[in-house]
Amino acid sequence: MKKVAVGVDIGGTNTAIGIVDEMGHVLSKGGISTPSHGNVAVYIQDLSDAINKMITNVKLTNEDIEIVGIGVGAPNGNYYNGTIEFAPNLSFEGVVHVVKLLKEKFPEMDAIALTNDANAAAIGEMIYGGAKDMKNFVMYTLGTGVGSGVVVNGDLVYGHDGFAGECGHTTLVPDGRLCGCGAKGHLEAYCSAPGMKRTAFELLAKYNATDSPLANHTYNDLTSKMIYDAAVAGDKVALEVFELTGHHLGQGIADTIHHLSPEAIFLFGGPLAAGDFIIKPTKASMEAHLLPIFKNKIKLLPSNLDAGDAAIVGASALAWKELDK
Repeated sequence: MKKVAVGVDIGGTNTAIGIVDEMGHVLSKGGISTPSHGNVAVYIQDLSDAINKMITNVKLTNEDIEIVGIGVGAPNGNYYNGTIEFAPNLSFEGVVHVVKLLKEKFPEMDAIALTNDANAAAIGEMIYGGAKDMKNFVMYTLGTGVGSGVVVNGDLVYGHDGFAGECGHTTLVPDGRLCGCGAKGHLEAYCSAPGMKRTAFELLAKYNATDSPLANHTYNDLTSKMIYDAAVAGDKVALEVFELTGHHLGQGIADTIHHLSPEAIFLFGGPLAAGDFIIKPTKASMEAHLLPIFKNKIKLLPSNLDAGDAAIVGASALAWKELDK
């Protein structure tokens, strides 16, 4: 009998759902809207109905199949408690007991677990991706924010309360940019997709660069893809955006290496589509900020997870880890 797991990625706008086999292949995927109404009971029922429908459809073409569990990745997800706690970009208030509610809907499943989205990506990399044979590595996820998942001696680090590994909130610039968390100067304020946009507008003002194609956009409609396209075309501002972003990211990664001495750092997220535009300055800055004992020893690698399926594949991997306990 073929065993598969359900992966659920809860985002601010949409919840992605997939059924994934032990090799990381996605057999089926879909999703529902993440509600703005904040009604937890309604959302869990809608999520359960969608999962059941997908299971039914997969079994129509794969009769000899067993669903072993559900893994959930979510912002502010607490693995220890199976809860989403005070997530700022979700409509749910306070603490939501997601695992408890899903176990009530799926009592036959052996493994149901939840963690934050960056931790899910790290587990996915460990089970399906480039970290298969690694015991010590860190995953950085770059997107609307900067998340991270830390693996030490083969185990994800959760800390005493379930929220360890917030490398994106390392202070890089004392009293610097305001971060989305309310503090100042954090790595996330400089290396996230919005951080790159802020850098672009600072440079446009610095150089009075009215000839840059980036000057034709408002802050709200500018995207990191537009910055990439301008860099490919040789735009000075866009190229410097990547240089400065890589400088800050490499500095933050060097701090992480000093703390943990990992075998590798993996990078994942939309900005990584820029390839060497972001990888080269990040690598150079990382090496420049490292102690001599770490120089030229730590791998800096793009994630091996498929960008389109990474969220659900990473979440599903949590179910397999739960079964191994």
